[in-house]
Amino acid sequence: MTPHPRVLLVEDDAALRRFVAMALEDMPIELVVCAAVAPALEQLANGRFALILTDLMMPGESGFELLERLQREPRLRGDARVAVLSAGLTTVVREQLADLDIWRQLSKPVSVVTLVACVQDALDGAAAQAPGPPEAAVPAAQTDGDRAHAVRTYFEGNQDLFDAYRSACMEQFPQDLQAGDAAAAATDLQALRRVAHSLKSVLLTLGYPTLSMQSRALEDTAHAGDLATARGQWQQVRAALQRVVQDG
Repeated sequence: MTPHPRVLLVEDDAALRRFVAMALEDMPIELVVCAAVAPALEQLANGRFALILTDLMMPGESGFELLERLQREPRLRGDARVAVLSAGLTTVVREQLADLDIWRQLSKPVSVVTLVACVQDALDGAAAQAPGPPEAAVPAAQTDGDRAHAVRTYFEGNQDLFDAYRSACMEQFPQDLQAGDAAAAATDLQALRRVAHSLKSVLLTLGYPTLSMQSRALEDTAHAGDLATARGQWQQVRAALQRVVQDG
């Protein structure tokens, strides 16, 4: 039997790892998931992949460092295409990626159809690089808790997939609350930024655009080093997220 082509996902966010795994579970691939760069490098040293899909902002070594390593050591990359999956694909970041031989750039939150198309194109050996989609826009008519919109937009109308992903996120949110509280108490702005960075994409994917924007604002404030404002913003995000958890 011919082995399935392998896809490497490098993503520290547990909710996003679950989303990708569920979205690709019916594809004829072997998905290898790593939560950090170090184990990803071990996987690359020990086997070949058709596609490497990596986040950029991760604790420890970043996705940028992984991409630079692949650039310096092409034997690690082999024939794999490399795609970036990130919530921070600003103009500046895209310029930084321009010299790193990136095949495709995907913005979080990514829809199931876009993710599947990316993997299928890599498997099919598509030669042309498709431009990364723009940052997700929030329609004016969408309100927080609009699950129907989320199902249509990010899950290609697949209600069962949305429900499974939402259930996994609901299990993760109490841990996010604890992590945010700990970061705020310890005045650890980098940790608080990581919590906000994760939440902004997950919440938008689940149909909470307002709370997603609040999380994005918190991420920006933490990055700017404004501790007092960041703490206040975290309390707002925390209260809203707690309501989401309580409402189920």
